[in-house]
Amino acid sequence: MLAECGVASAEDLFSHLPEDVRLKQPLALEPGISEYEIVEYFRSRAAENAHGYASFLGAGVYAHYRPVMVDTVVSRGEFLTSYTPYQAEISQGTLTTIFEFQTMICQLTGMDAANASMYDGSTALPEAALMACRVTGRNRILVARTVHPEYREVLRAYARHDNMPIEEFAYVAESGVADLEDIDRKLDDQTAAVVIQSPNFFGIVDQVQAAAEMAHRRGALLVVMFTEAVSLGLLNPPADADIVAGELQSFSAPPTYGGPFAGIIATKEKFIRQIPGRLVGETRDSRGHRSFCLTLATREQHIRREKATSNICTNQALIALMATVFMSVYGKQGLRELAEQNLAKSHYLSTLVKPRFRGPFFNEFVASANGRSPDEINQALLKKKIIGGLPLARWYPELEGCMLLCATEMSKRSHMDEVGKAFSPVPQPA
Repeated sequence: MLAECGVASAEDLFSHLPEDVRLKQPLALEPGISEYEIVEYFRSRAAENAHGYASFLGAGVYAHYRPVMVDTVVSRGEFLTSYTPYQAEISQGTLTTIFEFQTMICQLTGMDAANASMYDGSTALPEAALMACRVTGRNRILVARTVHPEYREVLRAYARHDNMPIEEFAYVAESGVADLEDIDRKLDDQTAAVVIQSPNFFGIVDQVQAAAEMAHRRGALLVVMFTEAVSLGLLNPPADADIVAGELQSFSAPPTYGGPFAGIIATKEKFIRQIPGRLVGETRDSRGHRSFCLTLATREQHIRREKATSNICTNQALIALMATVFMSVYGKQGLRELAEQNLAKSHYLSTLVKPRFRGPFFNEFVASANGRSPDEINQALLKKKIIGGLPLARWYPELEGCMLLCATEMSKRSHMDEVGKAFSPVPQPA
């Protein structure tokens, strides 16, 4: 094998890996142990991890219950091992699930068309921005500071070599919503899109309609992001947007160290030719039966590179299927009830701590640490098998001493009460 690869040793085979990630010693296992003993060893190590811990950590990845039906369906061989659905005659099952996925996403977002999914929410954002540039013939993007900071990093990475200037606008210090006055100051005739997130990174429900009116007056599009898909079960769909992009991790994708997840892009019908990725449509076969096929696939593999709308090479079909099963299991009323549980529990939690912003929020909010360090609070909670919130100073220096807390349907009252105790003010000396 080494000879075929043109290298002299196994060490040379891995020379492309950085030194600091290469294992330089044998695994810390006793010699001569059997396979089942090795499996048992790793099970024991896994049990030492945060299994059975309560979590109040959100920030784009949420701890929701996963219905058992999800894995029952997605582990079927015809879904788990299927590849891209080019040959419609042998891919009707996959095409059907993608079509149903698209339909449900349109119902959730109030848009006319949705694609077959994106890699995740962070890559959906720059794809939506590039789409807005194609539609408007402009190249400048205004993005709210309340959009997920890691999503904004991905957007800047895309824009760096794409002649797409990015400018951020502020949030209102008291309420945490997008600063409409700052948008108005920074909008110009080269702005392709205004990007806001709702609920935003602080958990605040933002002003979608007002932002849309402001963007449209200057000929720009409004892109609305979301990271918490469960909120769409309760909040009004962002129908005033021109493009909706977001993350579906909440719909049965386990956190799993940050992926794989599935993103979406949905849009108005008049912009459908500029949507990236794949789009599955309904048709009739030669016998007149209802069937499905790839209706739009404007990627480099299909058309001239300069005409392609995206470099995205595939959709997240399996994770999108998880989301489809999740939506089917819950249904419209079930999703609303789930969202109401999230709302009620987060608002109970907010009575136990001090919220930083006055704006309306869904299932997460910014809490002030009452003179304590957020890291100190998290360490105290960890001793009680509770994962605390996200300290915000890393991305928002002005929010030093604040952290983002999230409560979902999985949050128990006893654990929320423990969080409240951890936030108790530091006793002052007499």
